[in-house]
Amino acid sequence: MSETVVVIYSGGMDSFTLLHRALARGLTVHALSFNYGQRHVRELDAASAVCRQLGVPHQVLDITALGAVMAGSALTGAGSVPEGHYQEDSMKATVVPNRNMILLSLATGYAVTVEAAAVWYGAHGGDHAIYPDCRPEFVERMDAVCRVANYQPVRIEAPYLRADKSGILAEGLAMGLDYSQTWTCYNGRELACGRCGSCQERLEAFASHGVADPLPYESGAVAGEGQA
Repeated sequence: MSETVVVIYSGGMDSFTLLHRALARGLTVHALSFNYGQRHVRELDAASAVCRQLGVPHQVLDITALGAVMAGSALTGAGSVPEGHYQEDSMKATVVPNRNMILLSLATGYAVTVEAAAVWYGAHGGDHAIYPDCRPEFVERMDAVCRVANYQPVRIEAPYLRADKSGILAEGLAMGLDYSQTWTCYNGRELACGRCGSCQERLEAFASHGVADPLPYESGAVAGEGQA
């Protein structure tokens, strides 16, 4: 019998690749997504569509009631989404307070419910400078806590913790994945903006492989500069 894992699946390219990695390894996967009031909530539509196509059990948990304790981020409506490269100090405005600790705690409870041995999430090396809850020390401590928080130990794993966006994309391209099925832009408009840090990092990853990003971008956006 294969091991069961819960994959925190946002609908973005990192978690999309992670989901397929788990499936490719023969794991039994339960996908878990969260509506925490993000302005790019359309990523959840992408996640749901992929899970339907793959036949993967998918839960979307509405935690918008927690907005008062996860406030102050540009991702949840506190000001506009900063533009420019992901490493700039202004991108700290996209930090959602304690988001990953909250999501991992809920995912761990779900893992116990579905008898999963681990929770996977898509933290990667490119996030370390901006997001404290994507750093190795955070993952190590959450793993330690979740192994003892219930009668059933649950591992917290971030398989891309030492990888960057380009490396994650390389794995997905090798699997033949269709990244038009993902949503990355922090703005929740009909087309990706091409200007926010998340878009820029995505475009740089595709450019590093000489591959065009299949997502459509707004007219006049910088998307064309990052595509081969």
